[in-house]
Amino acid sequence: MGVESVAEHTTIELTGKDRPGLLSEIFAVLADLKCNVLAAEVWTHNSRMASVLYITDEATKLPINNPEHVAKIKQLLLYVLRGDIDIDIDIDMDKNKSSGFDANTAVVSVGSTHKERRLHQMMYANRDYDMYDEAASTRDKPVVSVDYCADKVYTVVNLRCKDRPKLLFDTVCTLTDMQYVVYHGTLIAEGPEAYQEYYIRHMDGYPISSEAERQRVIHCLEAAIRRRTSEGIQLEFCGEDRVGLLSDVTRIFRENGLSVIRAEVTTRDSKAMNVFYVADAYGAPVKPETIEAVRKEIGFTILHVKSNNNNNNNTNNHNNNNNDNNVLSSSESGRFSLSNLFKMRSDKFFSKSFIGSFS
Repeated sequence: MGVESVAEHTTIELTGKDRPGLLSEIFAVLADLKCNVLAAEVWTHNSRMASVLYITDEATKLPINNPEHVAKIKQLLLYVLRGDIDIDIDIDMDKNKSSGFDANTAVVSVGSTHKERRLHQMMYANRDYDMYDEAASTRDKPVVSVDYCADKVYTVVNLRCKDRPKLLFDTVCTLTDMQYVVYHGTLIAEGPEAYQEYYIRHMDGYPISSEAERQRVIHCLEAAIRRRTSEGIQLEFCGEDRVGLLSDVTRIFRENGLSVIRAEVTTRDSKAMNVFYVADAYGAPVKPETIEAVRKEIGFTILHVKSNNNNNNNTNNHNNNNNDNNVLSSSESGRFSLSNLFKMRSDKFFSKSFIGSFS
C-alpha cells in the first residue's frame, strides 16, 4: 500500500489478495476517516486486487498532508488487507518517487500517475500472471505466441484476442514495463477480433534466449489482456456525490452476494459517475431478481444495467473458430502468424504498421 500527496488530492495505491466484500470494507474505512473519494479505479485478476484512489479531506476539500492522519489511513487499510503476506506496505509522501515497488518496474508519467498504467505495473509487481485462473478455461482466452526470428535477430510476438478499447495500450505498456523495446509492429482489427504482431528485443539489444523467459512473456501478455476484460454485469451509477456514497453502494452489493470485479469511479462537479462490474461472490450465475433488489435499494433512477457479460455465446465462438481453422488450430499449441492471416484475409480489415520504440 502506498499513500502519496499531489497538488489536488492524495493518492492511495492498494494491492493484495482479492476476496468478497474487500472493496466495501476499503470504502467504509475511508468514509469513517472522513475521506472523500474523488476518483478511483479497481482491477481484479487471478485472485489479486490493485486499486488507485484519489481522496481529499472531507472538511477542507484539500489533500491530506498531516503525517498522523496519513499513518492512520495506512494502519486501518492494512487491517482490512491483513492476512496477505504479499501486501505492499511502503508509504511515500514524495510524488517523484514510486511507492513500494522496485523502480525498475515503476514508470511514473510526468506530473502525476497514469492510473491505468500504474495498475498494470502494480498487478505485474504482484505477479498476477503466475496464478492459475480456473475459470479461464471456460472463457475465451487470448492466444499468444513468442518465437525467434533468425533472419532479423528479433523475438516475434503474435497475439490474437477479442478486440476492445485500449488493447494496444495494455500490450505495449506490458512489454515496455518488462524492459523490452518494440522495433516493429502490425495491428489488425477485423470484426470482433484483434491481431497484433511485434518484433521485440531486450533493452540491451538481445532477443529472448530461454524457454522460461518465453513462457513468462506469454503469461504476462495474457494477464495484461484479461485484467481489463469486461466480464460480469455492468452497472452504471449516476447521482449526487457525498462522503460515504461508495461505502453504502458497495455494502449493498456485498449484502446481496455480489462481488465487484472492476470499478471506475469519477466525480464531475457534484455528480458521481461510477461504473461497476459485478459478479456473484462465489461464482454462481447472478439472478435477475438480485440485480433488481440492488437497484431498488440504491434507486432505480440512478443505478442502471448497461450490459451483461455473464453468459458467453458459445455457438458464435465455435463458428468463429471454425472459420479460422486455417489460421489457428489447437494442434499448433496457440501459435499463429500474421503472415498467414494476410494471405487468408485481403479485404474488410483495418491495419496499422508502425516502427519505433515504445520505451
